[in-house]
Amino acid sequence: MTSLRSIFVLFLGASSSLSAQSVDLPKLLAGIESRYNSVRTLELTFEQTYIAPNKARRVEAGSLRIRKPGRMRWEYTKPDGKLFISDGSTYWYYSVMAKRAEKMKLKEAQDIQAPLAFLIGKLDFQRDFGKFLVQPAGELVTVTAEPKNPQKSPFQSVAFTVGRDGRISELTIKGQDGATMIFRFSGEVRNPPLNDSLFTFVAPPGVEVVAGGGQ
Repeated sequence: MTSLRSIFVLFLGASSSLSAQSVDLPKLLAGIESRYNSVRTLELTFEQTYIAPNKARRVEAGSLRIRKPGRMRWEYTKPDGKLFISDGSTYWYYSVMAKRAEKMKLKEAQDIQAPLAFLIGKLDFQRDFGKFLVQPAGELVTVTAEPKNPQKSPFQSVAFTVGRDGRISELTIKGQDGATMIFRFSGEVRNPPLNDSLFTFVAPPGVEVVAGGGQ
């Protein structure tokens, strides 16, 4: 963990405030990793905001269920009928309105997993990120992390807003294309019973199935 402490001091510089210096970054990051890498299943409510240049702000919401390894179910209530499922090897995106389902192999989506790695139990700050900026705000702390290899990463930075217990309440991802995705999480339930059927997708009759492009 010494290397993380060195990176922290180097990045903040001598002008850092006392409140920022008082944050033990290695301990904080280890707490986040421990909290999310140790659970077997996870259930959350989320609000997702998408902001992009020359586009209207889009706000969506729904529930998220996770079962390790690699299983996720994003079920949207706003807009209703939108579904994103991973069964651990294949990703599916389905829209009732579009009557279309996109299928993508796990290996094709590896580059977009780092910001959301805590969801599937693979969060490793030392492996995925190289620079960190800490911004305390009351009982919460926001850690903004930059990827080790910006040229090969689809995002510029990821900001984790966490509490003292390591719980992530907000995640802000800034893409290389200038777009920003903000996730706000609430109602976290650790290790709830989740059936395998939640992470299995079967296209309804008449739905077009296409190969995704890793986007």
